[in-house]
Parts: sequence; structure tokens; C-alpha cells
Amino acid sequence: MTAPALVLLAQGSIQPEQTRHLHAIRLQMQQARPELDVALAFLDQGSPSSAAVVSSLVARGVREVVFVPMDLTHAVEPTDEATLVVEQVKTAHPGVAITMSRPVGPATDLLNVLDVRLREALRQSHTVELDGLVLSAPTAGDTRGNALLARRARQWSAHHRLPCVVAVNDGSGASVSQAVSTLRSQGRRHIAVGSFYIGADESFQRQRELALHAGVEAVSEPMADHEFILDLVMARYVFAAMELLDETVDRAAAPRGVTADTNVAPVTQISHAV
Repeated sequence: MTAPALVLLAQGSIQPEQTRHLHAIRLQMQQARPELDVALAFLDQGSPSSAAVVSSLVARGVREVVFVPMDLTHAVEPTDEATLVVEQVKTAHPGVAITMSRPVGPATDLLNVLDVRLREALRQSHTVELDGLVLSAPTAGDTRGNALLARRARQWSAHHRLPCVVAVNDGSGASVSQAVSTLRSQGRRHIAVGSFYIGADESFQRQRELALHAGVEAVSEPMADHEFILDLVMARYVFAAMELLDETVDRAAAPRGVTADTNVAPVTQISHAV
């Protein structure tokens, strides 16, 4: 039995160069796991769409697909947009087993990636002193994701002995500018922004512009194709693929005329410690 195809599900962009990080992730995962079909699909702007990707996979004989949401702020539940898109694809391909993993989420390992990208930015800007950080994310997440993101800020603060304030770029919480103002009101003058982003999409560009306008020392680049991101994506895929296999086996084992028990929480509703 061949493994299910892996589809990275991400926010798109009207600027192709702003999705280069996502394409790099897909390429590296394909090179690392040549036995898998690894594809990239976009939720809104950009090409290809999820429908086009799955249609192409099905035309090549693929009958199992796992979507992995490339989302760092949702820990358990994918966004409504992602859920709707995957449900539409399922409806269009009733003979194909399709599932969605939990999002990548704000895992602890990402703090290591954040530090790598932040050091690079501080070195490029010739910053030698730092007394505050804004942890900038594209959107607020689900309940669990928001709690974990706040915990990551506290962990970074405790490790570096510097204050860290969370900002989001979707208007649901403090903006980058407001977070910088909060740190300045505490007497902090040498402030940097750590970007909790996978790719340099329009949201990333806006938060960087706001941060630089607010006078920060440096803004880190997105986490992109760091090995920890690749490992997290593969972990989400493997767990969802096993769930998909279990469901397939249950359906196959059910006696004729008897429906297999489906009173099991789908993978997107199972919470795990991160």
C-alpha cells in the first residue's frame, strides 16, 4: 500500500515571490521523502488551489490524501476556511480518502527557530543591545493555540531575561505598533520583532513595515524551511495518515450491511501536548 499524498495547505499571496518559503518547504520534503507525493496548495490567493492539486493527484491514481495546515497559531482546530476547503474537496472526490491533520501550531521547538532568525536579523542590522521583543504572529489562533503562543512568549522572556509581548496582525489583538508602545512605556528602547511566520506573505510584509515605522532595531525573517518546521509538518502528517489508515481498515472490516463505528473524534479534534 502506498502512503497517502501530503498536501501542505497554506495562505496564498498575489506576489509569487512571497510564497518562495512554502515552495522551498515542499521541495525539501519531497527530496527527503521521494516515496511520497508532496504538494502545495493555497487557501485563497495564489495557485494552485486545493481542488486543482487533489484533481491532479487523483488523475495520477492517488486515493488517499492528508492535508497539513501550515498554520503556527492554531494548535488543534484548523481555521474555518481550511475546514471548508477540505470539505469541498471531499465532496468533489467521494471515492478518495481525504483527511486533515492538526495545524503545525506553536510548538516549543519553534522558539529555537525564532532565535536563529532573530540572531541573523540583529547581525545584519548591527544591533548590539536588545532589551525587549515583540513576538509577532499573523493571526490569533484557536483557544489552545492562543494559550500556547502566550506561553511561548513567557518562555522566551524567562530564557533571555527580557520582556516579550505578543502581537497579531489581524486586528484581533495588540498590533505590532501597540506592542512596541507597550515595551517603550516600560522604558525599553532597543526592541526587536521576532516573526512567528512561516512565509513572507502580505501579512508578514505589513507587520514588518509597521515595526520599522515604529523604530524597532530589527525584524526577523520568517521561519521558512528550517529543519524543525519540516519535522513538525512530517509529524502532523504521520499521525493523520495513521488515523486515515485505521478508518480505512475499519470500513473494510465492517460486515456487509453494517456500518463501521464512526463515533471517534477526528484527528482535528484530538489535543496533544506541544
